[in-house]
Amino acid sequence: MRKKSISNRVKKFILWFDQISIGDIPFVGGKNASLGEMRRALIKKGINIPDGFAITSEAFWDFLKNSKITPPNLPLYKGRKVSILPPLKIRGGKGGVKNLKIEIKKILSSINVQNIQDLSEKSKQIRNLILAAEFPKDLEKEIVNAYKKLTNRYVDVAVRSSASAEDLPKASYAGQLESYLNIRGERQLLVTVKKCFASLYGARTISYSFDHKIDHKKIAVSVGVQKMVRSDLASAGVMFTLDTESGFQNVVMINGAYGLGENVVKGRVVPDQFFVFKPTLVSGFKPIISKTLGSKKKKLVYTSSAVEKYRSTKNVAVPYQLQKKFVLRDDEILTLARWACEIEKHYKAPQDIEWAKDGLDGKLYIVQSRPETIHKGREITEIEEYRLKISNFQFPISKILCRGLAIGSKIGQGKAHVIPSVKNIADFKEGEVLVTTMTDPDWVAAMRKARAIVTDSGARTCHAAIVSRELGVPCVVGTGNATQKIKTGKKVTVSCSEGEEGRVYDGFIPYQIKKFRIDNLQRPQTKIMMNLGEPDKAFSLSFIPCDGVGLAREEFIISNYIKIHPRALLEFNKLPDKKLKKQIENLTFEYKNKAQFFIDKLAEGVAKIAAAFYPRDVILRFSDFKTNEYAGLIGGNLYEPKEENPMLGWRGASRYYDPLYEKAFGLECQAIKKVREEFGLDNLIVMIPFCRTPEEGKKVIEIMRKFDLNRKSSCVTGYKLQDLRVYVMCEIPSNILLAKEFSQIFDGFSIGSNDLTQLILGVDRDSSLVSHIFNERNEAVKKMIAEVIKTAHKYGRKVGICGQAPSDFPDFAKFLVEAGIDSISLNPDTVLKTTIEIVKKEKAQ
Repeated sequence: MRKKSISNRVKKFILWFDQISIGDIPFVGGKNASLGEMRRALIKKGINIPDGFAITSEAFWDFLKNSKITPPNLPLYKGRKVSILPPLKIRGGKGGVKNLKIEIKKILSSINVQNIQDLSEKSKQIRNLILAAEFPKDLEKEIVNAYKKLTNRYVDVAVRSSASAEDLPKASYAGQLESYLNIRGERQLLVTVKKCFASLYGARTISYSFDHKIDHKKIAVSVGVQKMVRSDLASAGVMFTLDTESGFQNVVMINGAYGLGENVVKGRVVPDQFFVFKPTLVSGFKPIISKTLGSKKKKLVYTSSAVEKYRSTKNVAVPYQLQKKFVLRDDEILTLARWACEIEKHYKAPQDIEWAKDGLDGKLYIVQSRPETIHKGREITEIEEYRLKISNFQFPISKILCRGLAIGSKIGQGKAHVIPSVKNIADFKEGEVLVTTMTDPDWVAAMRKARAIVTDSGARTCHAAIVSRELGVPCVVGTGNATQKIKTGKKVTVSCSEGEEGRVYDGFIPYQIKKFRIDNLQRPQTKIMMNLGEPDKAFSLSFIPCDGVGLAREEFIISNYIKIHPRALLEFNKLPDKKLKKQIENLTFEYKNKAQFFIDKLAEGVAKIAAAFYPRDVILRFSDFKTNEYAGLIGGNLYEPKEENPMLGWRGASRYYDPLYEKAFGLECQAIKKVREEFGLDNLIVMIPFCRTPEEGKKVIEIMRKFDLNRKSSCVTGYKLQDLRVYVMCEIPSNILLAKEFSQIFDGFSIGSNDLTQLILGVDRDSSLVSHIFNERNEAVKKMIAEVIKTAHKYGRKVGICGQAPSDFPDFAKFLVEAGIDSISLNPDTVLKTTIEIVKKEKAQ
């Protein structure tokens, strides 16, 4: 009877990817359905997707119902041990277990999910039952036949689990089930399929179902068997069609490392990271707006045992020269980003995608895509801001126990609990800070109880990062030494509120949480803009309602990303100091032309800010370091003079056209040209600081033209860029007294109230002795501001102000609105408050 029914059930056991669409999730799970959908719909778009087949959910249920386990209790498969789990005593007497489905249901019904030990033990019981069972003969035959057909074209296969409940609207089983690579041979394939079935009953997966009120007994596993992409000979990684930290959706974020992608997914290495800006990518530009080199100290490759004939993987060291090189070329980064955009467009939702590069054929492949569930459908109506009450500069270095990558933007406190192994997670208590080497799905029960999480290893797409985002728990990954530096029982503060770097402080540091409602926020006629210098904060700050960036500063990018004096890069080969040259070489390893390092890193930092607020205006001030600040850069002491009063010395415009610095300023011009013409970010406006005379302004414009940074834009990639607008800082009385003349050179003014006040009142703003005189609300200052607004408007020029005074002093803000200022630019934390106040003042007029 069973024999007669086989032919009727063949199609239910095996479906080839070309037969599958996204509507087949109940039969093949989210992962396989997505692969089938992409092969059917996206190969014609030029996207490479490996072929394969799915072992369906019907096969899974058939296995549970019709496989048998007979004593003895050791899990065996054709006389060989196959389980990596401890053996268990099988109930059922001499006949063994006759119906796995019923047995599993009994165990699931008896689990206490809140008890970590009970959950772990019963999870192992179920998995051992599955690993000990033998396939029904008809099912085994169908799997083997499909495998033979696939391996007529390919030698090795990847075997991936795909849950039938995977990627639900409010839940995702992605990353919780097992996948196996480099599988060869029928016996190894069948054992691996059972391991995939068993992975549905991991402790984390059972717990996850319970948390999301999903009946775990109704979930099935489909298994995908797919051509193995030989990324062990090249590279692999993951990419998201948004920024995973902020949810900013205008970028593709790509992570990659050498070897198999498992090291990236599980956070065993710090991968390279790339951001590509989607809006201008689709217009034909090449907007790789950020490239960050990861350490990539090891790679996962294949190995095999001649004795066992069992193929597996191992980590090997990556040569130092390769560690210092990016795993992808620029054209490959752009190809992956375009594919990601096509996949997102097809599914109409942000995607979490796995990619791999085959070292044999040199091609890129998409091996998986699923919905990104943490930010999916997220509508931001409230902004929550965490902030330490004590300035960072007040912390002694000894207070910082370790540093890593900040995941999220919150702050968490508690007693640290260092747990080196998952075997000890039952000891973890509610409200503690979890400190460990790295997490995997078995750690989730403890992670749910944690006030914060800190790991030695990992990057932004590792398990600890993904789960902590989902749980809303602050997490610092990739510290390198947290388990050595932090002791169990120590009170710690885990801060992810200070930008890209996450910090673990000794003791409980006071902090505050501010919440702002942003839905239905009225916009004033006066533009409210933002002051911003740190690119890593740009994506998250872009959600604050504002009209763009009124002051973006280069100084932070130069001092934190570049770190080297531009002339030391231009004259690298002439540097006499070998120690200095080695220091620069370590930072610029990828670059034969050291000056190009300055151009690229400045362009990336600026582009990240411009992209975050695109298409809103972003006004970038060219570098405004004083001589003593430039001297603090690597190699800077070789080129900078000593001045008695750097505040009034060689800064701003006077530096740019000076023969001693002209070529260095040329690097800034080339960086801006790259942002506009290669990245397509024509919302960028440049601004000249400390321009004392109109003649200086003309000289700077001429130098910009000399380095091919022209105000008139040509057509790039078939797209007409906006003309480049050039503003001038209004911070010297001469800028106001000669406002007519400056208006004929520049497109707008931005009032720098700090410098303007000190120069009008003759007060050193850094002197505590005369600080009581320094006041932007002084009548002389206000008269000068009113005058420049009047003159600039007469000649059709815009005027803004970038300073804190309008936020600190409501009467000063009222004065600016009445004077007709076009925009007010503020620090991020005061934008919302000032917006509300300005709306009130405009209504009162």
